[in-house]
Amino acid sequence: MATHVIPRADAPYTAPPSAASAARNDDIDIPTLVSTLNDNRWPILFGTLAFFVIAVAYVLLATPKYEANAVVQVESRPPTVPGLNSPTTAPTPPIVDAPAATETQLLTSRRVLGEAIERLDLDTIVKPVRMPLIGDTVARMQQRFNPGEVASPLFGLSSYTWGGEQLDIGRFDLPEQFVGIPLQLIAGDRGRYRLLDPEGKLLLEGRVGQVASNGRGMTLEVQRLAANPGARFEIKRLNSMAIMAALKNDITVTEQGRNSGIIALTYAHADALRAKQVLDQITQAYVRQNVARNSAEAAKRLQFVTEQLPKVRRELADAQARLNDFQSRTRTMDVGISNKALLDQSVALDQSIQQLQVQRADIASRYTPEHPVYQSLMRQIGQFESKKNQIMGQIGNLPDTQQGLFRLNRDVEVINQTYANLLDQAQQLNIAAASAVGNARVIDPADVNMDSPSWPKPLIVIGAGTLLGAMFMVAFVLTRQMFRRGVEDPVDIELLGLPVYASIPFSAKGQQIAVQPGTKGRRDGKQRLLAFRSPSDLAMEALRTLRTSLHFARFEMKNNQLMIAAPSPGVGKTFVCANLAVTMAQAGQRVLLIDADMRRGTLHMALGTRADGGLSELISGQIDDVQAVRKVGGTDNLSFISRGSIPPNPSELLMHPRFTALLDKLSAQYDIVVIDTPPVLAVTDAAVIGHHVGTCLMVVRWGLNQQREIALAKQRLEQNGVEVRGAIFNAVQKRGSGQYAYSYYDYQPMRDPAPAR
Repeated sequence: MATHVIPRADAPYTAPPSAASAARNDDIDIPTLVSTLNDNRWPILFGTLAFFVIAVAYVLLATPKYEANAVVQVESRPPTVPGLNSPTTAPTPPIVDAPAATETQLLTSRRVLGEAIERLDLDTIVKPVRMPLIGDTVARMQQRFNPGEVASPLFGLSSYTWGGEQLDIGRFDLPEQFVGIPLQLIAGDRGRYRLLDPEGKLLLEGRVGQVASNGRGMTLEVQRLAANPGARFEIKRLNSMAIMAALKNDITVTEQGRNSGIIALTYAHADALRAKQVLDQITQAYVRQNVARNSAEAAKRLQFVTEQLPKVRRELADAQARLNDFQSRTRTMDVGISNKALLDQSVALDQSIQQLQVQRADIASRYTPEHPVYQSLMRQIGQFESKKNQIMGQIGNLPDTQQGLFRLNRDVEVINQTYANLLDQAQQLNIAAASAVGNARVIDPADVNMDSPSWPKPLIVIGAGTLLGAMFMVAFVLTRQMFRRGVEDPVDIELLGLPVYASIPFSAKGQQIAVQPGTKGRRDGKQRLLAFRSPSDLAMEALRTLRTSLHFARFEMKNNQLMIAAPSPGVGKTFVCANLAVTMAQAGQRVLLIDADMRRGTLHMALGTRADGGLSELISGQIDDVQAVRKVGGTDNLSFISRGSIPPNPSELLMHPRFTALLDKLSAQYDIVVIDTPPVLAVTDAAVIGHHVGTCLMVVRWGLNQQREIALAKQRLEQNGVEVRGAIFNAVQKRGSGQYAYSYYDYQPMRDPAPAR
C-alpha cells in the first residue's frame, strides 16, 4: 500500500501561502489537465452523447429548407442601339469593369423586391397551426406517403393541421391596427370559415370563392381551402418594410469571380416552390428595370423630337407660302444655274446648323454648358456659322430679286431637310425604345433541388453538434476544476507549514455505511464504522499507517491527549476520529474517544449509541465519569463519551475548571485520549480544547478545503496558543495520471492452496 506519510513531528516549515499558491497557479500542468479529463471521462462522454442525441433529434424534427439559385450576367456597358449612339452626341464611353458591386445592391433594392412582393403577395403569411414538437414531422411524413391528401386528425385533435392542408388567399384588406397581428382562420364545413382575432373574437365569416367583408375595413377572399373542419390557420399581414428587410436578409447575392459580371443569387425557404418563385420574380423584375433604365434615354429623346415635329412642320408651311408669294409678285421661277451651287452650299450649312441646334437643346437638358460634349457642339456650330457668313457675303453681291429668291429657296430647303431628319430620328428612336435589351440578362433561371434540402445537413449538424458537445463538456469540466480551489496535492498543504501525517483515500464503502440524512438525530443501535464493516479497506490501511506515525511521535507529546480538528464541516473528521480510535484499540492500547462537539456531534450515531448522558452532563456535574464512560462493542480497549444533551453554552462549559480536571483524570486511566472537536472556523471550542491536549491534528478534505481556508484555521489556533502538529489528508480520490495522482494498492492475504490429492 502506497501512502503519502511524513513520520516526523519536528517544527514544520512555514512558507508564505500567497506566494506559494501564486507560484503553483502560474504553472500550466499538462499532465494534470489530462488527468482531470480522464477522471471526468464519463461525464464528458455522457454530455457529448446528449449533444449527439439532440443533434439527431434536430435533424429529424427540424423543418427542412430548400435553396433556390439563379445566375445573372451584367455586361460592362449597354449595347449600341440605333438613334442613341451618334458620333455627334457624345464621345464613346471607355470600357470599364463590370459594375457588379452596384448591381448586387440593385438586385435587393426596395424597387425590385417590392415588385416581387406585390406579384407573389409575400406580405400575407399563411401558416397552418401544427401540434408542438411533432406536428411538422408528422405533416412531412404524411405528405411523403400520401402526397396531396389532407391527413385525418390524430388523437382526435382536429384543431391542429396534420399535413396536406392548403389555404390560398386572393384578397386580404384590413385596417392598419391589424397589420403585423396574427389572426386565426378556422375551417368549417362545405367551404365555410371564420376569422378570429388573437383574443378569439369573431371578425368575419365567409365561404370559399366569395368576398367576405365585415363593414369595418376588413375584406377577405379565400380562393381555395382544403382542411378538416376545425383546423386552424394563422394569417398575418406584414408591413411592407418589414417583409422587405426580412427578404433582403435571407437573399444572398455574390459575384462569381472578381470583376466577372456574373452574379449568383440564393434564397432558402421551407416551401421549395415558393423559394423558386421568389427568386424568379426578383431576377425578372431586375432585368425589366435594367431594360427600362437603358431605354429611358431613347424615350426622353423621342419625347423631345416629337415635340419639335409640329413646330418644324409649321415653319416649313410658312416658308413655302412666302416663296410662292414672292415668285408670283416678281414672276421669277427659279435661281440661275450659276447661283445653284451657292444655294446648295448654303442649304447644307443651314441644315447642319439646324441639326446641331436640335442636338444642343437635347444636350443642354442633360449636361451643363461646361461639359466637353456641349463645348464640342458649340465649336462645330461656330465653324458652320463662319462658312455660312462667307457664302452670304457672296450672295450679297447679287441683284435684289435674285437675293430674295435665293433666301426663300434656302429657307424652304433647310426646313424641309430638318423636318425629314426629325421624322427619320423619331423612327429610329421608336425602334430604339422598343428594342432595348439592357446590359443584364438571366443566365440560369431560378431553380431548386427538391430532393436535397439545403438545411439541415445531417452530417454537418450531427458532426458539429457532437463536436460542440465534447468541447462544451471539456470546457465545463476544466472551468469547474478551475473554480474548485480545494487542495488536491499534499504539497499544497505542506507549503502552509503543515506536514501531512497520512493521506486517506476515498472509501466508497465508508460512504455507504456512513450516517444517512434520514437517520440524523436518531439512534438505531447499529455501528457505522468502517473498521468493523470492512477492515481491509484502503482507507483503514491509511489509518493504520497514521496510527504508526502517531505511535512514534507520542514521545514528544506533553500528554496523551490527541485533538482532531477541521477547518469546516463536512471534511470527514468524525469518520477519522472513530476509525482511528478503533485501530488504536485493536493494537492493544486503552483508548478513550470523546465527542467534544456539544453542538452537532454525531460520534454516537457512528458507534450505535445514544447522545445524552455524555460530556455536557459530565462537566455540569449531573453525572460522574463512571456513568458517562461507555464501552464500545467489537473491541475491549475502546471507551466512549458522547456529546451529551446540547447545552445553551458549550464554550463556557469547556472553559470550566471541571473540564480540565476531567481530562487530567481520564488521561491517567487510558493510553491515549482522542477528542473530536467542532470546526475551527465555525466556533471557538477547538481553541479552548487545544490548550489542554498534547497533539492537535487537522483533517483536510481533498478537493473541498482551500489553501486560504486551511491557513486561516491554522492561524486562528496558533493565535490562541494551540500548535497544529500536522494534517490528515482525507478522502483523496484516485487520479488517472500526472503529478498529483496517487495510487493505492490492495494487498490482501493470499489464501492457502488446496491440498493436493
